[in-house]
Formats: sequence, C-alpha cells, structure tokens
Amino acid sequence: MALTRSFKETIKARADSDPAFRAALLTEAVDLMLAGEVETGKAVLRDCVNATIGFERLAQETGSSSKSLMRMLGPAGNPTAGNLFAILRSVQKAAGVNLAVTTTG
Repeated sequence: MALTRSFKETIKARADSDPAFRAALLTEAVDLMLAGEVETGKAVLRDCVNATIGFERLAQETGSSSKSLMRMLGPAGNPTAGNLFAILRSVQKAAGVNLAVTTTG
C-alpha cells in the first residue's frame, strides 16, 4: 500500500494540532540523548525542529546557519554543548514546552 503523506508532513500536522505530542517529541529526543542513544536522539530532535520551529527560524534565533544546524543534527553531526542547548532553548520556546531535570533513585 502506498503512503499518501510523507512522514515529515504527518509529524508536522500532528505537532501543529497537539501540544502534548510536541512535548512528547521533544522529551523523547532529550531522554534518548541522556540515555546514550545520541544518534537516535538527534534524529528525533531534527524531526521536532522540522515540526515546530523550522531550521530557518532556528538559525535566526541561534545565530548559526540553517545548513550548519541541519548538519549538527544529522547522522555525522557533533554539536557542541552550547549549540545543543541553544537548539533546545529555541525548540522549547516554539513548542511551548519547558523541560526540567529531576533525579530519581
């Protein structure tokens, strides 16, 4: 069976209409990175950027070029902590999400 919508379009449509989905997408990206699944976390974060703020606006807010940001979140990307936190700050704002760190144990 052929797909009628692209994955990116589906994610964007859902993120536009569902604040809980936006929060879950961003939370999952960060949880994956913290668990050591950095490549998968970057991929989910890239989907989150595409679904919320977009790379052009993200570039304006972070002061990095959109191509550079796309490379950072690509499979071979290696963003610095400063760049990663700048991305997270902007995506949180765009998604209407405020992440916080808690401890368990």
